[in-house]
Amino acid sequence: MAQEDRAADPLRSGGAADPQRRLLARPGVSERGPRKPVGPGRDSPWAGRPRRVAQEGAPETPPARGQAAEQRLYGLNAVLAMFRHRPQALRKLYLLESRMPELKPLLAWCVQHRLGYRVVESGDLDRLAGSQHHEGVVADVLKLEPMRLSDWLHALPSAAPALAIWLDGVGNPHNFGAILRSAAHFGVAGLLLPRDAALALSGAAARVAEGGAEQVPLVRLGQTDNALAQLRGAGFRLAATVVRDGEDLFAAELPHRLVYVMGAEGEGMDAALAAHCEQRLSIPGSGAVESLNVAAATAVLLAEWKRRQP
Repeated sequence: MAQEDRAADPLRSGGAADPQRRLLARPGVSERGPRKPVGPGRDSPWAGRPRRVAQEGAPETPPARGQAAEQRLYGLNAVLAMFRHRPQALRKLYLLESRMPELKPLLAWCVQHRLGYRVVESGDLDRLAGSQHHEGVVADVLKLEPMRLSDWLHALPSAAPALAIWLDGVGNPHNFGAILRSAAHFGVAGLLLPRDAALALSGAAARVAEGGAEQVPLVRLGQTDNALAQLRGAGFRLAATVVRDGEDLFAAELPHRLVYVMGAEGEGMDAALAAHCEQRLSIPGSGAVESLNVAAATAVLLAEWKRRQP
């Protein structure tokens, strides 16, 4: 973990408002550029810490009791979207010098609110993100907790068309991120997560979502029978998406309030849940491959529902 740098001196000095100039006034950063890494010695932000690299998409470390949960985001669009939608969630920022012009508003926010930020090398970001796909920026932010189903339903415009996705067993963070990106593109009202599902937004999923994670609400369901009753009470119908023996998506009637139920990669969805859905839908294809993966199938399903809306 990198040590936290504070903007105390620039704030007290009353100097120029340009965050880049304030950053250059920080220890370890000069106008010739940030100090080169020197390995795990005392000048490294990882001094004295093991250089273990986390697996991309690994679950976040649980917070201590009484502390707000934080998570680590990376990827330019993911971090910029977080800042547009909830800047108060930002806690620390790490970036390459080359990203400073694009992230100037975030640096100004850090100075104004006395939040730590640091210009580092690409290898440092690799270790912070547990991935080389950080795109030059890593941010520690407050975790966005899923909504309750009742609160989500209450916030929806009454009787207006709405589309949601119920993820039954989807676990791959890259598929989850791709689904979030498609959901944001097609205006999905929410992603419904089963009560006991381990699926949660990770840094890897947020990066793949390219900002979509900040746009589409995550909704944590309660007991399945209660969730089904609540959704039907709000005018939703459920459609199980199946590889074969379902109604042709492009010929089927799609209601104006619809929940697509997407099954797990490989295993498919729970048979009991599929039996409780009003429809079973399949995407017709050439037969050259068995099926689309869950992220690609979701994009097709969303596009077809969206195409039919006035």
